[in-house]
Amino acid sequence: MRDLLIAGNWKMNGSSAMSAELVDGILAGMPAAAGIRMLVCPPFPYLALVAGKVAGTRLMLGAQTVSEHESGAFTGEVSVSMLQDNGCRYVIVGHSERRSLLGESSDVVAAKFGAARSAGLVPILCVGETLDDREAGRTEAVIAEQLGAVVDAHGATAFRDAVIAYEPVWAIGTGRTATPDQAQAVHAYIRGTLAALDASVAKAVQILYGGSVKGDNAAALFAMRDIDGGLIGGASLKAADFLAIAQGAVAARN
Repeated sequence: MRDLLIAGNWKMNGSSAMSAELVDGILAGMPAAAGIRMLVCPPFPYLALVAGKVAGTRLMLGAQTVSEHESGAFTGEVSVSMLQDNGCRYVIVGHSERRSLLGESSDVVAAKFGAARSAGLVPILCVGETLDDREAGRTEAVIAEQLGAVVDAHGATAFRDAVIAYEPVWAIGTGRTATPDQAQAVHAYIRGTLAALDASVAKAVQILYGGSVKGDNAAALFAMRDIDGGLIGGASLKAADFLAIAQGAVAARN
């Protein structure tokens, strides 16, 4: 059985004081259940602070994005080695906000995915459709293109050392949530797409759900066969809310 991963994406929120308080709160209430892992992805300026807090604990550290370049004249960018130097084990790549607001193409996302893997970081590849895509019946085509860019660049076996996050763009920050059955259907499609290329990789890869997960719907979502946890946005900014989702993961496994 695959572990469940509860990953918090803090986005562009926080301060030093808030980061310290939030991590302390999470650490104080983390469930001890086997097979449940937790991860926080703070903004770049707070990585070192959070790294110091989580050192020697079960709470893992990740970043929200990374450059595809290792070094050079790329003002404002952050490389994989810089993330490693700050204690990161994971990095989100291709979040819908970076695709839509900052113009990251699937090819750029694939390059970032490869840079992370080559350095030993675990990329969390985000895929998902907009409301227009869903209503037009293009959900699977959109996801196939986003996955395909990574497969074309690195092969299906690259997902042995990666995580996928399905984030229906229409359910991020809107309060709308796919039903467990709707989410499961897309997760099953993702796993099936990989299974057609490499069955062992498809069986092992964690696929997270990233659409407005809350404490009151987490258990039902995580009980689905192909949903292996959540990529959590707003609800990861309060320890009590984030921990309630983790408790939903515990309930899903009991």
